[in-house]
Amino acid sequence: MEKVFFVDFDGTVTKKDTCVAMIEAFAGGNWREINEAWERKEISTEECANMIFRLFRAGIEDIRKLLDGIEIDGHFKDFLSFCRERGYKIYILSDGYDFCIETVFKKHGIELPYYANKMVYGNGFKIECFRPNPACGICGTCKTKLIEELKGDGSQVIYIGDGYSDTCPAMKADVVFAKGVLYRHCRENGKKAIYYNNFGDIINYFFQIKKSL
Repeated sequence: MEKVFFVDFDGTVTKKDTCVAMIEAFAGGNWREINEAWERKEISTEECANMIFRLFRAGIEDIRKLLDGIEIDGHFKDFLSFCRERGYKIYILSDGYDFCIETVFKKHGIELPYYANKMVYGNGFKIECFRPNPACGICGTCKTKLIEELKGDGSQVIYIGDGYSDTCPAMKADVVFAKGVLYRHCRENGKKAIYYNNFGDIINYFFQIKKSL
């Protein structure tokens, strides 16, 4: 069976969530209250981000410099090689920002198809969301809809993530690798999930499966 991997970016590919890093470095005021409202799904990603961006004290070069210090999972490139050697498709699905993904991937020489919200810088920052789910209205980039569009017929869907925006798409996956918020959500809602610390664990899982066959 063909495998298709859908991978979250912030806190999954990266060791630290780039959105959180930006907020902690540059936002003032009541950003925690805004973010908590988003976590409770009281406001959308677009509303949350644009409200917090209005609290930013930074320019685009400040963001770029911050992102230059963001580390990726030390086994992620090995994971990419593992998948590419076997012809597995990989998509990055993020409810974060395209600028962050492009900047981090460029630094590490990574090329992958990705879907994310667009970060715009002009007179301050804002985001634009082109792939929301009107039925839900929370995420700016609906990962669940993207999985349905991209998975292909008869493929095994494998989801890898850690956060709030991963909870819905993980429920649609055949296999879930989870940590953090996502792992707790899966356990609380009866969804089987494999806990992982890093992408080395995921590679090892598939090697062990092959040995057991």
